[in-house]
Amino acid sequence: MTQSAQQLIGSVALVVENYDDAIAFYTKKLLFTLIEDTDLGGGKRWVQVAPPHSTGTKLLLAQASTGEQKKAIGNQSGGRVFLFLETNDFWRDYTCMKSKGVVFLEEPRREAYGTVVVFRDLYGNKWDLLQLSKKSKPASEPDH
Repeated sequence: MTQSAQQLIGSVALVVENYDDAIAFYTKKLLFTLIEDTDLGGGKRWVQVAPPHSTGTKLLLAQASTGEQKKAIGNQSGGRVFLFLETNDFWRDYTCMKSKGVVFLEEPRREAYGTVVVFRDLYGNKWDLLQLSKKSKPASEPDH
């Protein structure tokens, strides 16, 4: 790769049971924005959501269509935290998500790298809601 090459992870595929249920969870409970929902034919859709005002990676909601894919729903990372939702106001987002019925697996806690709490999405995948401290970023992935 040359010095001027630039790359980014544009989307992360998240295997879901149902497009519409997943869209409703992410847009109504996490207040994500529906970026695109395009019918590709044959029951497939190109569905992307992202946190509000995000210019980074998007979630590509991919409805499971095989038995193997269905096994991955809710356990895409083998029970570990799968995705990290960073925020600039932890308590605002925690309070909002809790009021909308998001399931939290613990009480919020302070770590050296910031304030964090683990929650589950509608299928059981674990997420961190995380506000990084201004002076530090995690040296490595927190062990959940």
